[in-house]
Amino acid sequence: MQVNSEQIPTEDVTNPNSTAGSAPARGRSAVVELSAGDMEKAAALLRMKRLALALLIAMAVIFTVAFAFQKQYPWLEYVRAAAEGGMVGALADWFAVTALFKYPMGLKIPHTAIIPRRKDQIGESLSDFVESNFLSQEVVQDKLASIDIARKAGRWLSAPGGAERVAKEGGAVIRGAFTVLNDDDVQAVIEGMVRKHLLTPPWGPPVGRMAERIFADGHHHTLVDLLVDRAADWVDANHATVNRLVSDRSPLWVPTFVDGLVGDRVYVELSKFVRAVQADQNHQVRQSIDAYLTDLAQDLQHDPAMIERAESIKAQILGDPEVRELASRTWGTVKNALLNAVDDPDSELSQRFKSAVRDFGTRLVNDDELAGKINTWIGDAAGYLVNTYRSDIAGVISDTVARWDAEETSQKIELQVGKDLQYIRINGTVVGALAGLAIFTVAHLLFG
Repeated sequence: MQVNSEQIPTEDVTNPNSTAGSAPARGRSAVVELSAGDMEKAAALLRMKRLALALLIAMAVIFTVAFAFQKQYPWLEYVRAAAEGGMVGALADWFAVTALFKYPMGLKIPHTAIIPRRKDQIGESLSDFVESNFLSQEVVQDKLASIDIARKAGRWLSAPGGAERVAKEGGAVIRGAFTVLNDDDVQAVIEGMVRKHLLTPPWGPPVGRMAERIFADGHHHTLVDLLVDRAADWVDANHATVNRLVSDRSPLWVPTFVDGLVGDRVYVELSKFVRAVQADQNHQVRQSIDAYLTDLAQDLQHDPAMIERAESIKAQILGDPEVRELASRTWGTVKNALLNAVDDPDSELSQRFKSAVRDFGTRLVNDDELAGKINTWIGDAAGYLVNTYRSDIAGVISDTVARWDAEETSQKIELQVGKDLQYIRINGTVVGALAGLAIFTVAHLLFG
């Protein structure tokens, strides 16, 4: 029970003859702390107990008066018989109701105080009943099918405010996750993944296999064309540079005009050569490049020396400091981007997420096949959980009841159903009075 500042005496809800403020019985807990809702139930229970007790007292008074004056007023014999039957019915039903929760008048009569004595068996029986009749795959799946969760969720997601609520709650989850996560731990995980998937495996063979497929399909020819075109453009724009290079490497005794002639000749031949390579897709230079690249791809896969060179290059590119910096930079970038996006409801990420949620909700409403699949998945998942954990779920009932104190259990149950049970006492009084009157009337007519 929830703790509440208001407390009521234990006897107020357990003893039909007690009144508010009466002292609790010796040896029992003085008070039971109740929630606001339970306080209302306790007050209603107390009122019904007082009403049932008032009817019993009324019947006793009527019986006493009728018994005293029945010789003077013979018709009072019928009243006396009715009152006598009412008292018997009231006392019998009081005994029956009280015997459920405690020993009547403290007397340990057999088969009384049923709930306190047998609370564990009651908890186990209730647990078995729930497991057998409610926690079955068929019951759960039929209920879920009748609910049509997919379309209900779709209508909520596509309605105004649904996607915004999902985005808001998702943002809270992301912020909470980033608050809990330690940056150093995350960076260590990223660094470990980089080492495992990027640094530990050798680069040569996978790079060689990828290059082999690229070269076999001829995708590198575009790059070769680009390089040849750039070389032709450079030659066209650097006639003077070629002449200067020839002159700089010519002996000092060679006349200058000879250097110019030689430079012009070299430039012309170089230009012809580049143009020939540019124009002929089967030029020897192109074939040589293809052969070199093909051999390089094979060496990267099979030549230990080339594989070792690739590993050396990898170590130079991604050493320990570089890996740590990469992990730190990656995590910092992702974290800042996500936090900025979820904090700004107008950010592109937030808008795209909301739009995706709304679109998904609309599809759930309009797409029968998708809604059917979602409902089937939910039903299968629920059925699996019920079949697998039904005993554990139902066991919560028996375990909880077993932990309860016997007297506390009795009080809790009486608080929930005791008001209705008091109607049994009231009905017993009325029915007993009518039965007593009927029996006396029949007897008087037959034998009087």
